[in-house]
Amino acid sequence: LSIYNWSTYIAPEVITEFENKFNVKIQYDTYESNEDLYAKIKPGNPGYDVAFPADYMVKILVAEGLLEELNQENIPNIKNLNEKFINPPYDPGNKYSMAYQWGTMGIGYNIKATEGEINSWSTMFDPKFKGRVALLDDMRSSFSIALISLGYDPNTTNPKEINEARDFLIKNKEAIAAFAPDTGQNLLDQGEVDLTCEWSGDIFQIMKENPNLRYAIPKEGSILLTDNMVILKGSNNKELAEKFINFILEPEIGAKISNFIKYATPNQTAKDLGLIEAADLNNPAIYPPPELFAKLDYIQDVGQATILYDEAWTEVKLGVGT
Repeated sequence: LSIYNWSTYIAPEVITEFENKFNVKIQYDTYESNEDLYAKIKPGNPGYDVAFPADYMVKILVAEGLLEELNQENIPNIKNLNEKFINPPYDPGNKYSMAYQWGTMGIGYNIKATEGEINSWSTMFDPKFKGRVALLDDMRSSFSIALISLGYDPNTTNPKEINEARDFLIKNKEAIAAFAPDTGQNLLDQGEVDLTCEWSGDIFQIMKENPNLRYAIPKEGSILLTDNMVILKGSNNKELAEKFINFILEPEIGAKISNFIKYATPNQTAKDLGLIEAADLNNPAIYPPPELFAKLDYIQDVGQATILYDEAWTEVKLGVGT
């Protein structure tokens, strides 16, 4: 079975357990962004069976015919998912995907540098952190920060608003030390930046080792991310891939993964059985309270406006010069 997943995004023993249980060998490769995944499989599947795209990318892959439809009879553990992850807007009926983990985009920061807790996107562009900030090298994520900061919908298709967001990022270029390909947590940990826009679990993984690091979901709102298990078109091991997805949805396995990678689990049964570490369950930065949860948006496929974002992103990268 050939798996294509984000880096540092599974508990290693889960792979071994699956191999032993089903007497198979797993080939495991990693990628750093949804766009990397797309670029790899768009010309034709190079032999992968299971991948883990984010919500908006699932919709794009479905539209382009790059996914196999799931046989849910082989995935009875769908019953363990919280209802929020059943029939999601990006994949009605879960025809092509099952939720793997969910998290938020927010600010990882060094509390020694900020001299206290923070909870606003505006802190990232405070002149005192000039050149000490990393953003994600991910077009839609970085545009979301700018759009939310300007009071706009992060899924806007309005050219004027997209261009304002472009100008906002370029105007704040002095703040930006790097656009990091999902490695901002390492820059933060190594002291190369004081603040980084990152995904929640990536920061929590390194907080275990570094007592000066914190994570905040900004009060203005942010992005909700659900990564999903899908079977790529042309998989030669579809039934085994469905067994793998079903295995991940077992409460004990789902809990092992979430407890290890510090993302939130969509597996309600794992929570009900008390398998999730209490410190994580009680942490509002991992499981946000309802009033903050209401301000979290999925990144959605913006259709033709993607061209506008692509053009604006090219100008941002040139204008910021990192």
